[in-house]
Amino acid sequence: MQIPSKYNAIEAENKWYDYWMKNNYFHSEPDDREPYTIVIPPPNVTGVLHMGHMLNNTIQDVLIRRARLQGKNACWVPGTDHASIATEAKVVAKLKEQGIDKNDLTRDQFLAHAWEWTEEYGGVILEQLKKLGCSCDWDRTKFTMDDDMSEAVIKVFVDLHEKGLIYRGYRMVNWDPEAKTTLSDEEVIHEERQGNLYYINYKIEGSEDTLTIATTRPETIFGDTAICINPEDERFAHLRGKKAIVPISNRVIPIIEDDYVDIEFGTGCLKVTPAHDENDKNLGDKHKLEVIDIFHEDATLNSFGLQFEGQDRFVARKNVAKELETLGVLVKTETHMNKVGTSERTKAVIEPRLSDQWFLKMEELVKPAIEAVLGEEAEIKLFPKKFENTYRHWMENIRDWNISRQLLWGQQIPAYFYGDGKEDFVVAETIELAVEKAQKVTGKADLKAEDLKQDTDALDTWFSSWLWPMSVFDGIRNPENEEIKYYYPTNDLVTGPDILFFWVARMIIAGYEYKDQKPFNNVYLTGLVRDKQRRKMSKSLGNSPDALKLIEEYSADGVRVGLLLSSAAGNDLMFDEALCQQGKGFGNKIWNAFNLTNLWEVSDTIVQPESSKIALDWYQSKFSEALLEIEDHFSKYRLSDALMAIYKLVYDDFCGWLLEIVKPAYQQPIDAATYNKVMSIFEDNLKILHPFMPFLSEEIWQYIAERTPEEALIVAKWPEAKPVNKELIAQFEFASEVISGIRTVRKEKNIAFKDAIGFSVINNENSNTAFDTVIAKLGNLEAIDYVKEPVEGALTFRVKSNEYFIPMDGAIDVEAEIVKLTEELKYTEGFLKSVQKKLSNERFVAGAPEQVIANERNKEADALAKIETLKSSLASLKS
Repeated sequence: MQIPSKYNAIEAENKWYDYWMKNNYFHSEPDDREPYTIVIPPPNVTGVLHMGHMLNNTIQDVLIRRARLQGKNACWVPGTDHASIATEAKVVAKLKEQGIDKNDLTRDQFLAHAWEWTEEYGGVILEQLKKLGCSCDWDRTKFTMDDDMSEAVIKVFVDLHEKGLIYRGYRMVNWDPEAKTTLSDEEVIHEERQGNLYYINYKIEGSEDTLTIATTRPETIFGDTAICINPEDERFAHLRGKKAIVPISNRVIPIIEDDYVDIEFGTGCLKVTPAHDENDKNLGDKHKLEVIDIFHEDATLNSFGLQFEGQDRFVARKNVAKELETLGVLVKTETHMNKVGTSERTKAVIEPRLSDQWFLKMEELVKPAIEAVLGEEAEIKLFPKKFENTYRHWMENIRDWNISRQLLWGQQIPAYFYGDGKEDFVVAETIELAVEKAQKVTGKADLKAEDLKQDTDALDTWFSSWLWPMSVFDGIRNPENEEIKYYYPTNDLVTGPDILFFWVARMIIAGYEYKDQKPFNNVYLTGLVRDKQRRKMSKSLGNSPDALKLIEEYSADGVRVGLLLSSAAGNDLMFDEALCQQGKGFGNKIWNAFNLTNLWEVSDTIVQPESSKIALDWYQSKFSEALLEIEDHFSKYRLSDALMAIYKLVYDDFCGWLLEIVKPAYQQPIDAATYNKVMSIFEDNLKILHPFMPFLSEEIWQYIAERTPEEALIVAKWPEAKPVNKELIAQFEFASEVISGIRTVRKEKNIAFKDAIGFSVINNENSNTAFDTVIAKLGNLEAIDYVKEPVEGALTFRVKSNEYFIPMDGAIDVEAEIVKLTEELKYTEGFLKSVQKKLSNERFVAGAPEQVIANERNKEADALAKIETLKSSLASLKS
């Protein structure tokens, strides 16, 4: 076959991905093999490929391709998440562009638009993953809003409600005024922000007295229903039992006493606004205070805000402060740092709000999930282990989960109201079952579907994705089906630590509740992708490269290698495009190595040289040693380390040493025994490279020989480690230092490589002579002469205690060399004196760390050895 001199990545990537798809290599069905299963963390249907996805999915593909090569039945289930808030926001924005207001549409009309948007944009990210080389079982692609997936979610809701674990409650919730929905505590990000602390005077009813309160939110005074003082605070003893007047609105509110108030904080007086602060709500419940909600759902003031009605809360804050100043009751304003809750999705500042919501009781559900990860016989391992502390913190401080959202896009809560009361509802999987239940509850046999009204709220997106490892195999609707029994529990989950609680912990909870089994064995938590300045990559900073352009420029394999070279397990990844260039360069190195072997003419009549034989034996041991190291790295999810071990093996040992040793002389053939073994080794290299560089490795594999689809690299057999000859490896290490010494002398003395040179050695080390043929070939030596005494008039160098001699024979200018060596000797002697001066300083030796002292002693030993060699070289030159 005619092999191109340069590797064409784009052509190879398209060709081999199509070939893999055509031959159905990615598809899995239950059979007699050991299953290896990964479920993808479903990216949002709104998403496009970013660097985090690239890293996460590269790792998953490495694991799945390796499992396939190991002969396992590898199944990687892809899919997308409907992402309630994000998708609804996109659809609302698109409708707005068309002049349509979401509020003017019925639920069905809005959902039609949402499905249309999803069908148009929803598959983009999965198509992009194909460009990266991801070998997902695309026939199994799932979407969290698929009919069967939604049915599973509703079934679980009904089941948990019947178990008494789901309840409806009027609670203080996190309200996102931009998305106009509640959020769970975990979806709120707390940020330090600078604001103001406003000191406001409230008049005491029936007197000229005032009291001062400090607040960061003057606009909420319209919701004040009490002032609270500490009963132990003597400063305010005279106010007990009295009433205060709220500025602007002039409402009269009671002054109450509670030891909740911190005497030391602020003024020692606290305004109580039960509708807009959780702690105030608890105080309000305790003291039976009125609750006044002053906000619309978009956080503009309602009619309780008087003349500020309709103003956004932040606009109102400034205007209320001005009004208070005008009235002479704003005592002072100070800058103040405080924690502000913001929405993870919309970045809007969260508003605490009282609302009827659905909650899931977590206290009992969480216990098996804590034991599974943190118990003495933990079934699930987190990599890196440090994340166990984060997991423990979340799980041991868990609160009931607010699972309802005021959205249209998502699974609609299956609660059906048959009356006007808050508790007049039934929960059922279908409207037909709901009618039956409602008839029984009410005793009205003539109740019909149209008499029931379904709750308009949708379920939290995470309430569907927490079932993902089960629902993708239909394990909720059909718990005994063949697929769930075969593929579940899955093997590895690869995800980011930012969703350790949101998703990972909840999947573990669901797994034990519905299968009484863990959902996966191992969780590999990747770091965040950051730029070289350690900033998180984001669109707003403009520091996130276009993933597809990177692939176009550096090849999919180059980008995969670049990502993994910069990624250590669990630590943030400092992404640098130079690493993708390094990945591309590595691919070119391998391609050029293959091209070199392809240029060789092979002869069946030539006897295998001894140098080739010993080199091949050495590489076989080196390969097996590396393979054991790679397996160890994989077992610990140190994929970057596994790749680096492969990189060094192929780049340094295979390309840098083995091919150089076995390479035939210019225009000479290579013996068949060596060539066949080299190609067999090349194939083994390609097998371990394949998970990391699937396209390049398949391209070379298919060029090496004509292959049937059953013989493709993607389904080849992972190599087995053979016995490692440690002694042979050590002997080569020594020989390579000798070769490097010869090359250095040649380079420094301008001795042409084509000129064979004499070579003598005093073998003080009793080093093995097995690699002498290799040293002779790579050094282009006339012979290797073992001697007892130094060779006069020769250049010398040392490896350990062995001394090597290269006769000059007019190859160099002796006088110039004497001058050069004399200068080098003088410099080294001076350096030695400075080191010995340090070591003779008792204060330095007593105070310096052990490692520093050891380094100085090493410098001393190296300098002494170098001086001896230089003196020996000078003596031989002058004789």
